Amino acid sequence: MEYLNRKFYDSICHFNGNEEAQTYYYETMFSKTGKVMPDGHEELVKEQILRVYATLFCDDMDLPIGAKAGLEEVEATADRLYIGSVGFDPEHWYRMRHHFPVIDEDNFERFAALVISDLKAGDLRDALLNGGDMLIVGEADPLHMTSEQRKAQKTYVVSLPGKE
Repeated sequence: MEYLNRKFYDSICHFNGNEEAQTYYYETMFSKTGKVMPDGHEELVKEQILRVYATLFCDDMDLPIGAKAGLEEVEATADRLYIGSVGFDPEHWYRMRHHFPVIDEDNFERFAALVISDLKAGDLRDALLNGGDMLIVGEADPLHMTSEQRKAQKTYVVSLPGKE
């Protein structure tokens, strides 16, 4: 997963209005991983990212093993991701912190790529190693939870294996 590097993460963070970042993002997403899929085509980076996202965040959505997350799965899980600790706070709600007010057909792959690249090579990885902040997966729809519901959430921490 050498393509999940800081430059790729930064290209997603600076995607809007930056042609160079957009070019690097698309070149990376449509490059091949070297893995041949059962149907004979060579897997693209975007396919691998969506498969990893589905594995880490969509376990309650009845996707077949090895399936890729699609628009519906990414949109349904985006509100579950927090930085730091459980509880609604706009600074710690992942998709809002990264300016994804809507997850739609135009940006769901980019959002999934942001999350996975952040875990592997971004600020979130740095924060975990240096400050203890981490990505927390909570329940859906924090805007409609009471304080008691937020405190009672079942959460778990995810990370990708890699060199430390």
